[in-house]
Amino acid sequence: MIKRCLLLLLCWTTTALAEDWPTRQWLEDLQPPGPAVQALTDYAFAPRNDATRQGIRTDALVVIRDGRLVYEHYAPPFTADSLHTTWSVSKSLMACVLGVAFGEGRFRLEDSAAQYYSPLARHPDIRLVDLLHWASGLAWQEDYEYAPLNSSVVAMLYTRGRDDMAAFTASLGSFAAPGQVFRYSSGDSNLLSAALEQMVGAHDYQDYPWRALFQPLGIEQGVWETDTHGTFVASSYAYLRARDLARVGLLMLRDGRWRDRQLLPAAWVAFNRRPFEHAVAEPGEATGGGQWWLNQAVGGGPRPWPDAPAQTFAALGHWGQALYVLPEQKLVIVRYGDDRDASYQHNELLKRALAAFAPGSAP
Repeated sequence: MIKRCLLLLLCWTTTALAEDWPTRQWLEDLQPPGPAVQALTDYAFAPRNDATRQGIRTDALVVIRDGRLVYEHYAPPFTADSLHTTWSVSKSLMACVLGVAFGEGRFRLEDSAAQYYSPLARHPDIRLVDLLHWASGLAWQEDYEYAPLNSSVVAMLYTRGRDDMAAFTASLGSFAAPGQVFRYSSGDSNLLSAALEQMVGAHDYQDYPWRALFQPLGIEQGVWETDTHGTFVASSYAYLRARDLARVGLLMLRDGRWRDRQLLPAAWVAFNRRPFEHAVAEPGEATGGGQWWLNQAVGGGPRPWPDAPAQTFAALGHWGQALYVLPEQKLVIVRYGDDRDASYQHNELLKRALAAFAPGSAP
């Protein structure tokens, strides 16, 4: 029995050592600009009318295959050293930070959220798992610039809620019982950020995302803004270089393991990738998991990204920010942009990336 365990450990260690991992820089295996690679570039960086903001505007596109950088392209003035807004990709970053806290035994999914954030005492039935599923039941309206007067998120980020975003969200009434209805909510994500402070302690809170996630991944530059109250704006305001966001993707690709350290429990990554049972999605929209988006059908309909494998999952942000993870193909794709006319399509970029870097993959 002892010999068998030692053999298994040796096999695991040999496999881990054989994997490619970035140090300060990624190992590179840049692909020559053949027809498939050129087709990807032509789509992502097509000519655009900047005066009218019509057409696709990609600022950065990075592809990692099995731990190696195989494609990288930027549109001026952006470079590999540019920090870029991630918008709602921040939500998935906070989910990773919470995953570290979960692995440290600081909370359980079924815990009452009010246990960690007292203003939620008026909503005692909301659990942390409900916030993670965007299913708090709070009367939230995730409208943007096209409906600002009705928008909870505009009010939270820019007007009456901006000083204390979590308190603003907690003050809302309810429209449904917690855990029963999916309603995408930047407010739910900021409640999780506020709860994190109680989990780790006020003294450690401001450094915790760096100590828990960024530093172990080798991310040396980054900004995560807080509101006036000092709570990280988990819904919107993390800024990272494209290469560094790809490190988060590699962590998720390898089930929460970074080199020989299980940074996120594998069970936590599985939770992030499991559809919420009450999730709903419009045609072409991804399915909600644990603060990540999944390429899985809802209610018998088609997958949102039909040309990508069903196991594909992503962190997505406003105006086309995206971190895609394709486990079977061992691909991580980071795309930054500024798209305001819905020209950019996730499925089209994924289809072309697969043709370039995983030809013959079955969707």
